[in-house]
Amino acid sequence: MSGEPRIVGFLCHWCSYAGADMAGTSRMKQPASVRIVRFPCTGRINPLIPLRALLDGADGVLISGCHPGDCHYREGNLYARRRFELLQRFIPYMGIDSARLRYVWVSASEGQRWQEIVTDFTNKLKEMGYPKPKQVE
Repeated sequence: MSGEPRIVGFLCHWCSYAGADMAGTSRMKQPASVRIVRFPCTGRINPLIPLRALLDGADGVLISGCHPGDCHYREGNLYARRRFELLQRFIPYMGIDSARLRYVWVSASEGQRWQEIVTDFTNKLKEMGYPKPKQVE
């Protein structure tokens, strides 16, 4: 297969989006495989949204929020972590490899960390291949 995997990134506006922006403005070399959707907080992401992205053809979903204790909405990232851990356990029952969903912490000052996460996730998805997801009716 050629090209890059299609990754949808759901990022916290306050920390992770700023970290991704820092990586870009610092011209850090990273794959151009992530399409970012910015949310006020990862705690506001309904788990059905990343699931729908995977079912609609995304090769991977990367959810990134503030570090524990640094959430601008106090504890939204902790609620998100619980939701996405459950989603990661659930998606294999739908025929999706749980490694296609990743939840990470990235702060605004961690552009280098963002670059490493995106590169690593892209390489793992390339190793796994990009199968056509099963259609849910």
